[in-house]
Amino acid sequence: MHGHCACKEITYRLTDRPLFVHCCHCRWCQRETGSAFVMNAMIERTNVEVLTGQTVEVLTPSESGRGQRVHRCPTCHVALWSHYSDSRVAFVRVGTLEDPDRFPPDIHIFTESKQPWVILPEGIPAVPQFYDIEAMWPPEALERRARLRAQGRA
Repeated sequence: MHGHCACKEITYRLTDRPLFVHCCHCRWCQRETGSAFVMNAMIERTNVEVLTGQTVEVLTPSESGRGQRVHRCPTCHVALWSHYSDSRVAFVRVGTLEDPDRFPPDIHIFTESKQPWVILPEGIPAVPQFYDIEAMWPPEALERRARLRAQGRA
């Protein structure tokens, strides 16, 4: 699972499947992306391997007040992934993957602020705000999360 920025200065690969994929419709994500939503594949930071180049880490405000660290290409400035607070999880922008079709959303979140013209597909969970991770994530992802939590903050 390889990915890159628009100019291909930064290339990377995911060394495991994502834990879970969010399609986030919150106003913060809309503002940051300039789009109606963002697609984030959540994966352990250690499973994101930079192959070429070096990202620039940009501290970006977030609604929580703790901010997020967005990793961008220093040349084309495309956001590749981010980290919230001191989490051991990376939020990889699905659109930067070479085959983004492999990772459709597992859930639509913050749908209370989605754009009214966005039609959500049937069969994919959708929640007004956030959700109960224990209830939604598959068992393998919960096991990986438990390992992260045992190491520190997940």
